[in-house]
Amino acid sequence: MTIAAQVCIEPNCGARFGLSERIYTCTDCGGLLQITPSFDQIPDVQALPAIWKARRTSIAPADRSGVWRFRELLPFADGVRRVTIAEGNTPVYDAPQSATYCRLDSLRLKHQGANPTGSFKDTGMTTAVTQAVLIGAGIVVCASTGNTAASLAAYAARAGLRCAILIPEGQVSHGKLAQALDYGARALEIAGNFDDCMRLANQLATSESIYLVNSINPFRIEGQKTVAVELLEQLEWVVPDHLVVPGGNLGNSSALGKGFAELKSLGLISHLPKLSVVQAEGAAPFAETFSAAANVNEARDIALQPWPQPQTLASAIKIGAPISWKKALRAVLHSGGEVATVSEAEIADAKAVIGRDGIGCEPASATTVAGIRKFVASGVIKSSDDVVAVLTGHVLKDSDYVIRYHQESLFTFDYQTAEERRIKSTFANGPRQVKADAAAIMRELEK
Repeated sequence: MTIAAQVCIEPNCGARFGLSERIYTCTDCGGLLQITPSFDQIPDVQALPAIWKARRTSIAPADRSGVWRFRELLPFADGVRRVTIAEGNTPVYDAPQSATYCRLDSLRLKHQGANPTGSFKDTGMTTAVTQAVLIGAGIVVCASTGNTAASLAAYAARAGLRCAILIPEGQVSHGKLAQALDYGARALEIAGNFDDCMRLANQLATSESIYLVNSINPFRIEGQKTVAVELLEQLEWVVPDHLVVPGGNLGNSSALGKGFAELKSLGLISHLPKLSVVQAEGAAPFAETFSAAANVNEARDIALQPWPQPQTLASAIKIGAPISWKKALRAVLHSGGEVATVSEAEIADAKAVIGRDGIGCEPASATTVAGIRKFVASGVIKSSDDVVAVLTGHVLKDSDYVIRYHQESLFTFDYQTAEERRIKSTFANGPRQVKADAAAIMRELEK
């Protein structure tokens, strides 16, 4: 019988650790850890899709969760206290306007912004905070550009745990910060960027009383991997040709890659979707690394070079030293996917187009549609391919960005020229000043 464990991902190590050990990296070599499951304890694997579907009609808290509904795939005993806010169960939308923009026959958007705190982070936070309670942590902590902070604050509140968030000063949208404050977290603003906050969070995590829940934590990846299962259930177990995700700290792509790989190992799908990652041009260390990795074997010798000063208005992916890059690289290469970069203008316009489908998202989410447009233009994706893009955050996470785009006052800082540069708003739709007169309003509507 296979025993679930935390296992080092480095091919020359493979050290194993118990599930109750409070570690985040391998104590032998420093490599990242992942949970290896014990699926041989599942009596009938082929019955799982029917079991999962039947739970959708249940009102039990575990079954109402789009994570714990798939609990056979999670490394927790049945009697554990689950910290849940009915996360997951996010919709898949048809997006005809976005499809036309990308020159695709059709395009579907998996919107993780429909989670309780408005981002994909909730699917991983439910398992990470559950593990925190299980091991008796006193304080949960994270470094964040905003979404992780909001999510952790909410789940810590549900669990009755103290919570501290480290955020880069002046770089977190008010929408995200407001959530964390309202949920009772202690917000600590740090002079520096996300990577500085992450470095400090890692140092704090050496304390026995503190539990770190960034994506370096393998239990968070376990929750996030269930998005792959939920997506395929929604697609009636037809594997799409391509799945495209934004690239920041790369926990999302790592988790989805793990989820699909486990479903394939169980025999529930016959092949993997091509998993591709899109980054902003000004914060693209992973794209740079991917271009140097010609194949899987060569990738073992590749080292990511951090970007000391990543720059993008898509703040959720403004990360220069992504923790999960090795896991993400393996997932992309093994699936035959690609990595692309997109400009600030491409992100902004793609976001506006997604809005024309009646689907709002935060700026980082829109990198997927911007990237798909480039993939189609280059022939990586065919117009007839079955494509799903993941949207990671809700439109109200950064409403100031939206207003500035439509008022044509969205600026980015060009470090090559040391000047601010206005982003052209191709699809601007700003408010118009009209006289309080019915005839004047009618003239405006007739334009």
